[in-house]
Amino acid sequence: KEVIDVSSGDPHRAGMKPVSFVRQVLAVCLYPELLTDQSFPLDVRLRAQRLLEACDGGSVGSYTASSGLLHVRQSIAEFITKRDAGVPSCAKNVFISSGSQKIIVRLLASGEGEIQTGVLTPMPCPHTLPTLLDEGEVALVPYRLVEERGWAVDLDELHRAVTTARGRCQPRAIYISNPGNPTGHVQTRESIEEVIRFAAAEGLLLFVDEVYQDSMIGLDREFISYKKVLFEMGKEYAETVELVSSHSLTGFLGDLGECGQRAGYMEIVSMDPEVMHFVDTMLCTDISTPVTGQLALDLMLNPPKPGDPSYDTYTQETLLTRTTLSQNAQRALELLSDLPGISCQPAMGGIYLYPRLHLPSEFTQLAKMLEVEADVLYCQKLLEEEGVFVGAGHHGGTTNSHHVR
Repeated sequence: KEVIDVSSGDPHRAGMKPVSFVRQVLAVCLYPELLTDQSFPLDVRLRAQRLLEACDGGSVGSYTASSGLLHVRQSIAEFITKRDAGVPSCAKNVFISSGSQKIIVRLLASGEGEIQTGVLTPMPCPHTLPTLLDEGEVALVPYRLVEERGWAVDLDELHRAVTTARGRCQPRAIYISNPGNPTGHVQTRESIEEVIRFAAAEGLLLFVDEVYQDSMIGLDREFISYKKVLFEMGKEYAETVELVSSHSLTGFLGDLGECGQRAGYMEIVSMDPEVMHFVDTMLCTDISTPVTGQLALDLMLNPPKPGDPSYDTYTQETLLTRTTLSQNAQRALELLSDLPGISCQPAMGGIYLYPRLHLPSEFTQLAKMLEVEADVLYCQKLLEEEGVFVGAGHHGGTTNSHHVR
């Protein structure tokens, strides 16, 4: 039987077509002889030429600095400055990586003191995060998101989490996913300000996963970056609250969806220069991010402009993708809401829905007898009987409800 995998956020695997401009530029960079091929649009060949000039030896086969190609880091800084309406960004504060979560966990695990470092972590959260924290010997400090409010962050719950954690670990950071993975929730400005004030009062580093910022599917909410809000709150916060924000090709589904290119970036704000140097040193211990992925980042953040030969095609392709994503999210929500025993909060952004299972007592008792979580058993049955593969929605033991992702 054919297996339908709806657990992963891989758009190309699901049939999404790649963006012509991106693949054309990468093709020319990989095979520079195509620079003279008139069948490629002029802006494609000019962009490929500029990107090759940024690579050592004019080749994508060369290594790059541990923090990434300077040309691409400058493009990222320009994108952030434009996104945040003039709030300045500097290339020296931008680090390109194939796994920013892993780097920050390693940084936190290197903290001083004998007490284990703790990270306030939303429940639910990205399914890989608990494993990363465990591997880094960093304590996961769970805080529950409020399902009835569309999976919103609750300030009282943050205070409860940090208070109960002290004694068994030393909370040093709070992890935020905005838009939420796997919930699709998008925070309001007021909610972001509350979290920033909380982090300032508790002396916590803010680690904000914003990889789905370009995949907004709700009409009643706009994405606002944590950095923009932080700087608009004044020097009291902008110069004291340490912030690490991340974005990646994986999350840029509105345009690219190039998950396999394995490239993203993190911008670090208000961190001690010696710690920044330590981050760069840690990146040196890993193989640098694949060059084609770094180049794809540049193309993601600096697409064709009006008047460029590729502009019309690029706009048509990306608009189709965004429209399809929004329509599919609504169709999936309607379908799930009509199924017996399932309810679901609407998503405002990102690529996931996070439906709740209202399981009969007989089923939960069977799961208990088999010594397996009820939502895991549900996923197994769904795969065996219908060929549909979904992920179980673990909450780290913070709730008795059951979900799938």
